Amino acid sequence: MKAVVVSKSGSLDNLEIVEKKDPTPKPNEVVVRWHATSLNYHDYLVAIGAIPVMPGRIPMSDGAGEIIAVGSDVMDWKVGDQVMSMFFPGWQEGAPGLMKIAGISGETIDGYICESSAISAKSITHMPEGYSYAEAATLPCAGLTAWNGLTHAGGLMAGQKVLIEGTGGMSLLGLQFAQAAGAQVYATTSSEAKAQRLKDLGCVEVVNYKEDIRWGKTIFRKSGGINLILDVGGGSTMQQSIEAAIFGGKIISIGILSGGRKGQITFPKLFFKFIKMEGIAVGNRVMQEAMIAVINTSGIKPIIDKSFGFDELAAAFRYQESGQHFGKIVVEW
Repeated sequence: MKAVVVSKSGSLDNLEIVEKKDPTPKPNEVVVRWHATSLNYHDYLVAIGAIPVMPGRIPMSDGAGEIIAVGSDVMDWKVGDQVMSMFFPGWQEGAPGLMKIAGISGETIDGYICESSAISAKSITHMPEGYSYAEAATLPCAGLTAWNGLTHAGGLMAGQKVLIEGTGGMSLLGLQFAQAAGAQVYATTSSEAKAQRLKDLGCVEVVNYKEDIRWGKTIFRKSGGINLILDVGGGSTMQQSIEAAIFGGKIISIGILSGGRKGQITFPKLFFKFIKMEGIAVGNRVMQEAMIAVINTSGIKPIIDKSFGFDELAAAFRYQESGQHFGKIVVEW
């Protein structure tokens, strides 16, 4: 079977297609024939070498496919079941812990841009009903991060005001989940064209952060203060997220986009506004199953911007670099 591997760190040109032996399942494993993956910023950092991995690592933290073989001890799955991967296969439930999150799909363990792989029967969940493989592949990282940030970490309630930042896949899934929960959604973006699309999706207000560098104050003024913010930029956005938050609001830190590994914040604003801050990384299997249940009842469908082929992963990442996308970028085969 074919797989894409990171031959060595440092460049998208080091992504190679190789031939591997067809997998067979151990007693507690299933073999999944994968059909789609989607691009996340984490995957991009692996691909360019910003997150070093072992040579030969199969990248990509998202996967969707069908079970083609079942180990002798597996009772919960059967051949033909349509499934999707988990970002942290070892984090089944409860609070995170070092051992639970040691296995990171596409980084410390192999990911899913391969024709098939044998994996633990506990490291997959069902796909949402009526989803294509490409649609399901948008969920394990971006979808679950948004879901955890809004519901588990954020405690979102109907009628509250939510801020999403940008138009990447996680932000747009956050928009859809927040609306399904009865929230009012505000957003930031970098262009008028994207702003109009966000308004068409139901955003109350959209602020162009390139034209308004103090967009946090603007959003606070327009909204009266945001109850829950999904901060995707880290150092590049956190100061403005604090400005946008209502007194007693929550900021969930879930990303470091736009060169945001480091930054400065005004601490008096943080504690005099009694803001609660929490960092999260994706979520566990119980959360993923809960997200799927809500998708099945709400009819939410992810927004897919563009699809690439199996041998076009580097091109897909270069498109991601351009920042043109609105929603998720997928690879299908």
